[in-house]
Amino acid sequence: MKPVHPSADTLPSYSRRRFVQGLALGGAFAGIGMWRSSPVWALTSAGQPTVPGGTDFSLDVIEAPVNYTGAPRLATTVNGSVPGPVLRMRQGSTVTLRVTNRLRAPTSIHWHGIVLPFQMDGVPGISFPGIAPGETFVYRFTLRQSGTYWYHSHSDFQEQTGLYGALVVEPDGPERHPTDRDYVVMLNDWTDENPEHVYAKLKKQSDYYNRAQPTVADFMRDVHREGLAPALAQRRMWNAMRMNPTDLSDVSGSTYTYLMNGAAPAGNWTGIFRVGEKIRLRFINGSAATIFDVRIPGLKMTVISADGQDVEPVAIDEFRMAVAETYDVIVEPQDERAYTLFAQSIDRSGYARGTLAPRLGMEATVPALDARVWLGMQDMMGDMGGVHASHDMAGMANMGAAPAVRHARTEVGSAVDMRVNTPRTNLDDPGVGLRDNGRRVLTYADLRTSGGSIDTREPGREIELHLTGNMERYMWSFDGVKFSDAKPVHFNTGERLRIVLINDTMMNHPIHLHGMWSELEDADGAFQVRKHTINVQPAQRISYAVTANAPGRWAYHCHMLYHMEAGMMREVVVS
Repeated sequence: MKPVHPSADTLPSYSRRRFVQGLALGGAFAGIGMWRSSPVWALTSAGQPTVPGGTDFSLDVIEAPVNYTGAPRLATTVNGSVPGPVLRMRQGSTVTLRVTNRLRAPTSIHWHGIVLPFQMDGVPGISFPGIAPGETFVYRFTLRQSGTYWYHSHSDFQEQTGLYGALVVEPDGPERHPTDRDYVVMLNDWTDENPEHVYAKLKKQSDYYNRAQPTVADFMRDVHREGLAPALAQRRMWNAMRMNPTDLSDVSGSTYTYLMNGAAPAGNWTGIFRVGEKIRLRFINGSAATIFDVRIPGLKMTVISADGQDVEPVAIDEFRMAVAETYDVIVEPQDERAYTLFAQSIDRSGYARGTLAPRLGMEATVPALDARVWLGMQDMMGDMGGVHASHDMAGMANMGAAPAVRHARTEVGSAVDMRVNTPRTNLDDPGVGLRDNGRRVLTYADLRTSGGSIDTREPGREIELHLTGNMERYMWSFDGVKFSDAKPVHFNTGERLRIVLINDTMMNHPIHLHGMWSELEDADGAFQVRKHTINVQPAQRISYAVTANAPGRWAYHCHMLYHMEAGMMREVVVS
């Protein structure tokens, strides 16, 4: 593990901007790559922890020092590193993972996206009691899948403080898309603040970390561009809703340092290549609350996998990663030069950055952050048919088409400040900030799982849930009911059912169903892509089919950590 850095005062060579980007050597992890022809993972960057492939693993959850900003902090780590070691396994094997808690508080590890018995899922209070201080819990399960996944704590805010890592399951046969070299690229957000204090601030003032509030200068610009009357009307609309058009991310770069494989931007994590090689990059968004937009200027990317499942290849320039999603891409550098891996936050308040290069120490130009784009009418009103946002927006509910959805009787009161009556259903929208940006941006409409659906039965039952919240009061829920007040959702063992999610808020919500695959459908109900985490955009309706083949108790929640903690979670019981 790298040493803790001294304070900012003793490092005069760093400018203040350098500190905003993070210290060069802040974390305990440098990254990992491997030659596909090698039986073990080969180190290509100094200081990277790795666990050789196998079936028996010992993992210690322990505090360890890190320094990303000039202020030493303690992180919650696995085996002393942030992220934790990359775990390499093989499809079909039965693995044993002995997790020992060396903290003073209970802990847990959830194996995100892995299909396993519910007792091994690692969610305290639902699938097991958690791991008490000083105790060891033995996870044991058989791997029925291959691909790129990850693991993280499901206890309190430990995921925010460093308890996460990559999990790669190699197929039991040849790779569908063989490559010469293979890298995990894990993205995270780090704050020096106590996450409980971050959460408390959000509860008191939901836009506390938003440093891009509309200004007088913005108003004058709109007057010049659109005229006085439209500019005033727009401000009145947002004021009436008590919402903010720049509210893209709850927590921003004002407190976050964005990490790539445990390195701050100034640390420049580097993956080595030789000209002409095919390189597989396994991107994982392991952040607590940040959506990233990823591109590699000068290199086309070919997406070959989403959430660990092979997809038909699609060539792109850029893709959006919601929290907890994974994407595998192939790149083929043809020039002996460096390329920047650039992952900017959705609110454009910061970025994670690394490099692909022929040699260590090389760098490429880091792009400027894109301009922040305000939320548009489609993010507020769906297909423009109407919105009801508390009592202040009642007049707008009559605009356009008649309401097309049903709202739960519980979707009322102080817990809900907005209801979308005619949500949009298209999957080809890359989302706010990426629309018409001149680059080829991936959307869910581009993704097609290789081999099709795992269950061709037509769903026999439909469950509709609304993603709800009060943004001003920082309350989040399903159907206006927070987790502590909600009854479990019941699936019948073996049934094929359809889940319909309607986002009645203006924020993205990556929804994760534990234990079972979510098979996303297009607007006509046809199978599209198999995922473990599905991002629901503002004012959007999506549906996916689920085969309830996993008896037990499962967590079902938004993977924005602070949304989940505020109540956007349910228990699913399969019986």
